[in-house]
Amino acid sequence: MADHALHRHVVLAGFMGSGKTTLGRDVARRLGRSFLDADKVIEEQTGRKIAEIFATDGEAAFRELETRTIRALLDSRSNTVIALGGGAVTHAATREALKEAFVVHTPVDVGVAWSRVRNSDRPLARDEATFRALHAERASLYDAVADAHADDVDGIVLAAAGIHFEDGALDKLDELVHGTGPVVVISDENVWGYYAERVKASLGDRIAHSYILEPGEASKSHQVLDRLWNALRVDRGATIVAIGGGCVTDVAGFVAATYLRGISWVSVPTSLVGQVDAAIGGKTAIDIAGGKNLIGSFHWPTRVVIDEQLLNTLPERERRQGEAELVKTELLANRTLGVRGAAAYKAGICLQDPYDHGPRRWLNLGHTFAHALEAAAGYALTHGDAVALGLLAALRLSGRDTTIVEERLKPQPVSVDIDRAFEALLRDKKSLGGAINLVLLGPESPIVEPRPADVVRAELARLIA
Repeated sequence: MADHALHRHVVLAGFMGSGKTTLGRDVARRLGRSFLDADKVIEEQTGRKIAEIFATDGEAAFRELETRTIRALLDSRSNTVIALGGGAVTHAATREALKEAFVVHTPVDVGVAWSRVRNSDRPLARDEATFRALHAERASLYDAVADAHADDVDGIVLAAAGIHFEDGALDKLDELVHGTGPVVVISDENVWGYYAERVKASLGDRIAHSYILEPGEASKSHQVLDRLWNALRVDRGATIVAIGGGCVTDVAGFVAATYLRGISWVSVPTSLVGQVDAAIGGKTAIDIAGGKNLIGSFHWPTRVVIDEQLLNTLPERERRQGEAELVKTELLANRTLGVRGAAAYKAGICLQDPYDHGPRRWLNLGHTFAHALEAAAGYALTHGDAVALGLLAALRLSGRDTTIVEERLKPQPVSVDIDRAFEALLRDKKSLGGAINLVLLGPESPIVEPRPADVVRAELARLIA
């Protein structure tokens, strides 16, 4: 089974009336991919309606044609979102072909499905009793091909990114960490104090080692990295499970990316920052004296396990740090979001642009300023407080109202040296011809645009006490 849809087609499989076409179009838009409806492709290529092919050639002939069409779509080099006809999974050759893709089953209540299709020209929706029997008969086939199950756009996008979002998911780690190989747990002292027993109960004898780090940004250092590299005693069949906030997932992910040239890892974010931002998308990094996250790698986790109940033990101060990333995501999406919606927004952007060459740069809204202030403060300034200030600057430079940031985040100027902060800013985002590229909010969507260095420095100075 596939872990996620990075570099794979997303295929929606489900019974008649489950909304695959409508969902597929929206998912494709969120992932920046094209959308194909397999039934529509068949009708366009043959010049005949599905009902006509069924009536004239019979179902067996149609299934052969359907399989050839699906194989051709899956052979396309460009990753797409594909909606299948409800009965496509009944053909063994189609089920075999689907192993190449990431398949999401779109479940639907049979009564709801019947109400949607009973007056259509679908050849297998003529009689309700037969329709209900087909629904029951095909259930096991959908399960057999599915890598995930989801019935809304956010759910499909999360699944495609390898994100499992469920209350109580921490207690299901054994089934969520794929395979049966050994597990190395990396956490920090605070988180491990809360959740050690639950993690041990779930993963049991699979835990080969556990390494507990000092909480906070101090753990994102080359010294900690070196210690972990030298302590590990596992082969490439092992999985690193990172349980903690963004600092833990950053350093653990980088260890996984580099040890033995890369081993699997699973991220279990326990902070709001982690659940809406840091744990999603495969960016891993450590800090150096010159700046934040300057040494790192892209290494997509095989699974991200988001259990919103873990936020119940989060101190209010830490929740406030995550609120800054949530506000950032709402500004980018131009709508109010909860944790699930924010995670899905970032997941879609990261699947669309996994290596940060295009739209993924939008996620740095406010972060050019934030990282500069953090570095200038020697990382004594919390990330959330820095992002709040950075968003204030980004909105001002975008010509936007700053009320949402001021009311929800209440940013306060920080006492740091302006020259040190500006030097860090220049290193974080290289200047081009006397200008500095910044993520800003355009009239319709986020943009990346240069601003004169003196203008940027002046805006940075406004954030400093």
